[in-house]
Amino acid sequence: QPAVLTATVMSLRRKGLISYEVSLVRDIRDREFKIFTDAGRVCRPLFVVESNPRDQNFGNLVLTKQDVIDLDHKREMISSMDAQEREDQAIGWQGLVKNGKVEYVDAEEEETIMIVMTPEDLEISKHYSTYGDDALAGDDNKDDPNKRMKVRPKAIRQAWTHCEIHPSMILGICASIIPFPDHNQSPRNTYQSAM
Repeated sequence: QPAVLTATVMSLRRKGLISYEVSLVRDIRDREFKIFTDAGRVCRPLFVVESNPRDQNFGNLVLTKQDVIDLDHKREMISSMDAQEREDQAIGWQGLVKNGKVEYVDAEEEETIMIVMTPEDLEISKHYSTYGDDALAGDDNKDDPNKRMKVRPKAIRQAWTHCEIHPSMILGICASIIPFPDHNQSPRNTYQSAM
């Protein structure tokens, strides 16, 4: 049962029993399950989307508003702790990683997951898959010239597994310091980030 094995090992990583730096890739075409533990792989953080259909939070971010409120309340307590205490009590960023709300993903694993750009896009996708074309009929801000333009979602239900923390995090470190990259041609951004 390769699907069960993959789900089990991923849940162990999300619970913190396996290091968050371990990369897990299920290659269906080659019938392989790859586990990478080597150092030097570049990983980036992503929010986790609940993918268990039996969970009542299915299709939503694992990170909730209550988690963010709790982090805000614990901010003062966090600042008075040293790094080891913070790690032991799973508070702050490390707490989000240990509790499986944020996951580090490398390039190889990124090829096998579905990443939605923003939490808002996740909600639109869920709403559209439930109501179809009628979901966009109630859009009362169509004539607002300042409204951000969105691509029409596909009619199929996307099985999102992760969500970007912020759309600009797609860019690397060099490319993220380019001022107004969305106003440049992409060859200019590539040249400027020395790729």
